[in-house]
Amino acid sequence: MSAPYIGQRRSYDGALCTVRYIGDVAGTSGSWLGVEWDDPSRGKHDGQHKGVRYFSCKSKSPTAASFVRPTRPADAPQSFLAALHKKYVSDPDKDKEPPRQVYFNSKVAEEVGFDKVRRKQAKLDELKYVILDGLRVARAYEEGAEERPIGEVCPEIRELDLSRNLFERFGPVVEICRELKHLKSLRINGNRFQNVQEDEKLHESDGAFNGVTELALEDTLLDWQEICHIAAKYPALTTLHAGLNQFSTLTSIPEVPFTSTLVSIHLEFNEFSSLFDLAPLTSIASLRNLLLKGNKIDTIAPPFSSPPVFSQTLQHLDISYNRVSSWSFVDALNTVFPGLTSLRFTHNPIYDDPDLDTQESYPSTASSTTAKGKGIAKSDEAFMLTIARLASLKTLNFSPITANDRSDAEMFYLSRIARQLSSVPEAAEKEVLARHRRWAELCEVYGEPAVVRQTELNPNFLEARLIKAELIPAWEGSPEKKCVQIPKAFDIYAVKGIVGRLFGLPPLGLKLVWETGEWDPAAGFEEDEAGEGEEDLEAEWERKVDEGVVVGEGLEGKKGRWVKREVELKDGPRQFGYCVDGLEVRIRVEKR
Repeated sequence: MSAPYIGQRRSYDGALCTVRYIGDVAGTSGSWLGVEWDDPSRGKHDGQHKGVRYFSCKSKSPTAASFVRPTRPADAPQSFLAALHKKYVSDPDKDKEPPRQVYFNSKVAEEVGFDKVRRKQAKLDELKYVILDGLRVARAYEEGAEERPIGEVCPEIRELDLSRNLFERFGPVVEICRELKHLKSLRINGNRFQNVQEDEKLHESDGAFNGVTELALEDTLLDWQEICHIAAKYPALTTLHAGLNQFSTLTSIPEVPFTSTLVSIHLEFNEFSSLFDLAPLTSIASLRNLLLKGNKIDTIAPPFSSPPVFSQTLQHLDISYNRVSSWSFVDALNTVFPGLTSLRFTHNPIYDDPDLDTQESYPSTASSTTAKGKGIAKSDEAFMLTIARLASLKTLNFSPITANDRSDAEMFYLSRIARQLSSVPEAAEKEVLARHRRWAELCEVYGEPAVVRQTELNPNFLEARLIKAELIPAWEGSPEKKCVQIPKAFDIYAVKGIVGRLFGLPPLGLKLVWETGEWDPAAGFEEDEAGEGEEDLEAEWERKVDEGVVVGEGLEGKKGRWVKREVELKDGPRQFGYCVDGLEVRIRVEKR
């Protein structure tokens, strides 16, 4: 190993680091190397030790740095060709090493069971896919050694992974790729390139990357301008991976070739908090896919700032695992992404709890629905509300949206708006509807749902303790319906006694069914099915519809997997007021 210098890449027992400091440390004797580990969990500080700052790290982690002695043995770096022969040609029994860790974004796996594959790929001149991840590659060729050109040794390589190696400059990467005439995909994640914009070899790389369409620069800790500077050398680039680079905002994009060729950009696991932080990407007219998984996004734009508007060509957005907690954010996606047809939105606060946005502003009846009826799983509710709010969406969370899915979702959304309206005074109606941009549009399609507002009553008044029940007899030759006021405190036995006297029937021979007036996509299932998976519930529902067990007829005659939710008032001592909602109810009376 050569003498240490600032910026040198080193490997200790397979753990990569960069030398950031050489010198004394107060309170100790001898010289030290201050290193920044690629894996920030290995360190003990951030370059500051006992109140003295010796160096700074690129990583924002407070534990990315350590001090090591210059005499500590380091792993030897190797050339591209040496690593290639070691992995694909060496005898797996003679040169056997323990399984290596392979990184997939933020996930770690072990490379095992590849011995047979290696034997098959021992013919280097036929290799098309090469992975040299974490093999301490620092240069293209061994210095001073006479070796066959890379282009002769492995001329057929299409995809090359040089991630997590010991590159300090881009020169060796240029030298390697210039030899690979068929190269389409290059991954150099986890390297720590220095002084990219002053790198002469990169400036002189014309032609080296002409055929490369996919470039991965994840976890390099380069800034956005450096990423653009590198990507500008790839004239045919369609896919750029730049996740795990600590970006919190993007600066403007210079005039570079990829602004007219880039189709997909991956910016997962960065630190964006607003879509406004990504505004420079609106200048890429060719962009179709934007992946933002695992950021901190919770707003469209800061106050008093105009929202960014992306190209009509952008169709797919992945904004899963962020911090979106408002349905108004979802509504605004139509404006920010006018061409949006595919969305991944799981694992956001508003998706995990669809009532989060209404609990403080307007009361929700979701809790009473769950308590008195079957209820709807929050994931299904969020799925339907997202579809209903985004009219152009064709795929959500990788699931194609069918015509039935859309009609079900939009009818459910209308019913939720009606419930919100019924819970507020008429004077607040405009304020509520302002939060639901599609209200008028959906009312034209499905008809405006009835909004029944209950008048506030003094709980001490008699009217507040009575429920007006409309009793609908449902048997052949039955008399006309009757209306009666029943005290909330009466139990179901007492209610059946009143109904029996009104219709001249024995109370225990009656069946009372509360017609809630709500549409329930989960109706018709038994309680023991609640633990089934989403696919099982879907299949069971379709089976029941096919067999005629349940038949859904949507609002205004629209077909769908919906039925009116009904609740049988079971015999027992429970008070009538706890079994139904509101002060006016409709009860169907049947003979047993």
